[in-house]
Amino acid sequence: MKVTAVDYLSAENVFVVYFGAPHRVDFRALVRDLGGRLKARVELRQIGPRDEARLQGGIGPCGRDLCCATFLKDFEPVSVRMAKDQDLPVNPMRIAGACGRLMCCLKYEHPLYQDFRKDAPPIGSTVTSPDGPGTVIGHNVPSDTVVVKLSADGQARACPKASVCGSRKAYESMHGKAGKAAREDQ
Repeated sequence: MKVTAVDYLSAENVFVVYFGAPHRVDFRALVRDLGGRLKARVELRQIGPRDEARLQGGIGPCGRDLCCATFLKDFEPVSVRMAKDQDLPVNPMRIAGACGRLMCCLKYEHPLYQDFRKDAPPIGSTVTSPDGPGTVIGHNVPSDTVVVKLSADGQARACPKASVCGSRKAYESMHGKAGKAAREDQ
């Protein structure tokens, strides 16, 4: 048993003890003893690892406060398939959160990766980028770009997904010809 938090409700004279344990535990005798010594009602509530991390708080691998401690209210199931779809290493140490379970952010970032892959050209395909023809060698989903190895000089360039996926006119109507002129100046 690992006690995570204790709340005292003075109006009702109740202590609520939140704890984590690997298995279901029966602490009825402990509750009676604590209640008698504290002269109050004692409730023990077993919580899971995600709720434990929520109550304790902390900093995640991204350097921000834990999502579960700040804005996540419901814990939806997270699968290893989501990590694979996001091209993350399937090393449990790299994709586990503070609670020891798969990181919650894998769940809410997954739709972004699915939408990107629907429209993006697959790796290895030949495309025409704003800098010329080339071959797709990578994707950068958070920045919505496709990495293209140019046929002319072999350099790798990150191009907006819209510039290599749709027609040239659609790209220029979205980003304007100023974007093209700025790239030519580089």
